[in-house]
Amino acid sequence: MSALNRSLFRFLAQSLQTHHRFLAGRICRPEETPIYVIGNPSADVDSIISALVYAYFAHPRPHVPLINLPDVPSGSELRRLRPEFLEALHLATHPAAPTEQPWEIEADTTPDLLRSHLLTVADFAAHLAQSSAADTLPAVDAVLVDWNALPNRSPSQKGHGTLPGLEAITFNVVGCIDHHVDEDFLPPIAADQPFLLQPTGSCVSLVVSMLERMGRWTPHPLSSSSSTTTTPQNPNAAPTADAELTTAAAHEHQLSKLALAPILIDTANFTAKEKVTDADTLSYSFLRAKINSTNCQQQLGSIAVGISSGEKLWDHHAFYRRIATAKENSLELLTVAEVLGRDYKEWVEVPSSASSSPGDAPGGSGSGSSGDQPAALKIGISSVVKSLAWVIRKAHHSNSNSNASSAPEAFLAELDAFARQRGLDLVVLMTAFAGPAPSSPSPSPSPSASPGSSPGTAARKEHFHRELFVAVPFAVGRRRDTAVAAAEAFVRRARTALGLERWRARLDEDEAVGQVWLDCVAQEHQQEHDSPAGNMWKGVWVQGDVTKSRKQVAPLVREAVCAV
Repeated sequence: MSALNRSLFRFLAQSLQTHHRFLAGRICRPEETPIYVIGNPSADVDSIISALVYAYFAHPRPHVPLINLPDVPSGSELRRLRPEFLEALHLATHPAAPTEQPWEIEADTTPDLLRSHLLTVADFAAHLAQSSAADTLPAVDAVLVDWNALPNRSPSQKGHGTLPGLEAITFNVVGCIDHHVDEDFLPPIAADQPFLLQPTGSCVSLVVSMLERMGRWTPHPLSSSSSTTTTPQNPNAAPTADAELTTAAAHEHQLSKLALAPILIDTANFTAKEKVTDADTLSYSFLRAKINSTNCQQQLGSIAVGISSGEKLWDHHAFYRRIATAKENSLELLTVAEVLGRDYKEWVEVPSSASSSPGDAPGGSGSGSSGDQPAALKIGISSVVKSLAWVIRKAHHSNSNSNASSAPEAFLAELDAFARQRGLDLVVLMTAFAGPAPSSPSPSPSPSASPGSSPGTAARKEHFHRELFVAVPFAVGRRRDTAVAAAEAFVRRARTALGLERWRARLDEDEAVGQVWLDCVAQEHQQEHDSPAGNMWKGVWVQGDVTKSRKQVAPLVREAVCAV
C-alpha cells in the first residue's frame, strides 16, 4: 500500500522533480538514481499509460515515465496532439483525489498542469541543453514498455542505445514489458526487474500482470474490511488508519481507470475478438474489481464517470466512448503531416543484396542522397483511424490552390514531403475505420462489431474496414530500385497474408474522390511528369483481413526489405 499513499498527480510531480535533481547532479547514490520508463515512439494511449502505470508502482528506485515524443513538449502541444490521452487522464482523475482540485482539459491552466507533471523526450532534450550533465552522465537505466528495442543501437553493448531527439543520452535497458515481436535487442534481465514479452491486445494488460507477479499491485481491492492485522491496535489510531485506507482506495480507483483505458481502446471495447487474449480479460477483471470496490463506491459514488444515480456498477462503455470519440475527432484539428506522424513507427533494415559497411548505417535518405551506393533502407509506417479518401480530402482542403482533380496530387505531395523530412525509402499508410457493410456481393472479413460499439448498437450494421497504401518516394539510382523491389516483394506476400483486394471507396462520402484517386495511382500514370504523383511508385488496396494490424504488417514489410 506504500505506493498508493500518493495520488497520480503527486507521483508525477515527484518523478519530474527527481528527473531535474538527477540532471543537476544532486543524486549521487546509485539506489536513488531514476529508472526511466519509456514507451514506443507512436506515443499512443497504450504506450503513455503503460509507462505511467508501471512507473507509479515500481520501487524501490524512483521511476520516471518518459513520453516518447521528440518534437512535442508537454503543455499545449501535448494537449492538442494527444487529446485521447488527455481525455483518459481527465476521466481517471475525476473526481479529484482528496486534497486535490479538479481540472478541465480546455482550461487555460491545463498546459501548465501538464508541464509540471509530464516529461516528453522533447522536454528532456531541452532540460539537457540547459545543463552540463550530458558530458558526465553514465548510461541511464531504462525499462521499455510497448516495445522492446531502442532505434539507435549500440554496436558493442546489447541493451544499450539512444532515442531520436535525445542522442546525447545512452540508455541501458534493464527491463521490458511488451506485446510485439522480439527484436533481439534486450540483454539478460535481472530477476528483480520486469521482463514479459507476450502477444496481447494491450500492453497495459501485461503491465498489470507484471505488477501483480512482482507483488507491487495486489489483486484485492482496498477496503476497510480488507484491512486485517494480528497486532493489537490503539483504538485512538483507528480513524487515522481508516482515513489513510480511504485515501489509498481513491488513488487506486484513479490508477485502475487509467490502466483500463488503453485495454478498452486497443480491443475496441472487447469487440475485436481477434485481438483479445486471456491477459486482457484477466487484467480487465483485476481492474474492474478495484473500480467497483465497496470502498471506492462509498468514496466516489454516483459522480464517477459512467455511474448513474440508479446504478452501482461503473459503466465502462461510456468511459470507452468518450476516449474513442476524442481520438477520432482529434484528427480534424491536425495538419496532414501531423495526421501521418501521429501514430507512426519506423525501422531500418539492410537488404540482402546490400554490401553492409559502416557507411551504410541506418538513416537512409529518400531523396537519393546516397547516390548509387547500396545501403540500409528506412521504412515508415503510419496508422490513421480515418479512410484514405478522408486524408486525401484533408490534403485538398488544406491547399487553397487545389481543384477537384488535383486532390490526390495534393495528398501525394504531402506524403512525399513527409517521407523526405524523415529520410524514408519506403512508406506504408494503414487506415482503419468503421462504416457500412461493403456493397459488393463478396463481403470481406470483418469483426463481429465495430470499434466504439457497445450493447444496443448492433443494429447499425457497421463493419470494420482497413486500407493499405504503399509508396516509394522519388529517388534515383540503385537505392530506389532496391526500395521498389522491396515494395513489390511485400505486395506479393501481402496479397495472401493480408487478403489484399482492389481498392474501392468504402464510405458514401468517399465516392467523389474514388475514381480520380484510382486514376492517379494507376501504373500507366506513374512516370508521366515530374511531380510526386508521377515519380512515386505507389499502390493501394483494401485489406480484406481486417484482423491484421501494424503488429502483423510491419514484420512482413521488414522481411521483404531484408529478402531483396
